[in-house]
Amino acid sequence: MKEKINNVTIKMLARQLGLSVSTVSKAISDSHEISVLTKLRVNDLVQKLNYVPNPYASSLRTRNSKTIGVVIPEVADSFFAQAINGIESVAQEKGYHVLIYLSHENFEKEKKILKDFESGRVDGVLMSVARETILHHHIDALMDKKVPLVFFDRVMEEVNTTKITTNDFESAYLATVHLIKKGCTKILFLSFSQTLSISCKRLDGYKKALLDYHLKPDAGNIITFTNDAEKDYLGLKRKLKSIKKGAGIVASVEKLALPVYQACEDLQLSIPKDVQLICFSNVDTAAFLHPPLTTITQPAFEMGKIAASILVKSLERKNFELPDEEIIIPAVMVLRKSVKG
Repeated sequence: MKEKINNVTIKMLARQLGLSVSTVSKAISDSHEISVLTKLRVNDLVQKLNYVPNPYASSLRTRNSKTIGVVIPEVADSFFAQAINGIESVAQEKGYHVLIYLSHENFEKEKKILKDFESGRVDGVLMSVARETILHHHIDALMDKKVPLVFFDRVMEEVNTTKITTNDFESAYLATVHLIKKGCTKILFLSFSQTLSISCKRLDGYKKALLDYHLKPDAGNIITFTNDAEKDYLGLKRKLKSIKKGAGIVASVEKLALPVYQACEDLQLSIPKDVQLICFSNVDTAAFLHPPLTTITQPAFEMGKIAASILVKSLERKNFELPDEEIIIPAVMVLRKSVKG
């Protein structure tokens, strides 16, 4: 790759000086292999033409930019904010910079980000895939360039690398069982994807709990939200209106809790008297909602920290291959007043 600034390339310097590109590069790097006279000639032309080496081009050759790329769907979700703190705690200790890239749940944007990484911009990648992502060729292409990648939270099961997750199936199972034991015979499951591994595992846990307690899963009680917030809200409101009272809800992601509170208020349904709610959420304000929200809280900081530690280990050890394994860190159900006591 050419090193350039203001259209001045290292090849242009070499041509004007009558030297090889490698000699000019070594002179700029102050290599002991190059004589003092040659270094003076090169540096004189460098200053005259205002040439500055491109650090990303250099990092492509050395794979030592000391930078980690973190690809996440969004930052509004408190899980990702906490996970980034965990990642940065490791990166700072080990002398790495962290660059945050947002896919905004868009597959094409995610592909472009990973394509950019192929240029040597980062040494390694920590990734949580977008809602739209169902293919993984862009991830394979990056890893084929010998850029190590570790998944956390939202993973692609088909990609052979290390994955840091939580016990999604078990957590959704326990949440559903808890609602059943609190008297709910009709339980809704609110999701945001029909394809992501994390969503599928939570849905499977919900279905298994119903079957184990002799309640038949009903496709009409599984509501998948889209990007149309108004349409999603009206659909949820219609469903709650048809049930009226005695419903339970498992919300599989944080952003789906507030629409439930709003719909219940609009329909004059009381939480938890009429509707009981458990949500996968790490939001700090859960305890201050009215009523306080019962949550499945993921160990986000720890997940980010472990993912970063494993990635850094792969970067600092020669010939270290990331194992194709899943590391599961259990979540915790925090009981509050959105479920009956």
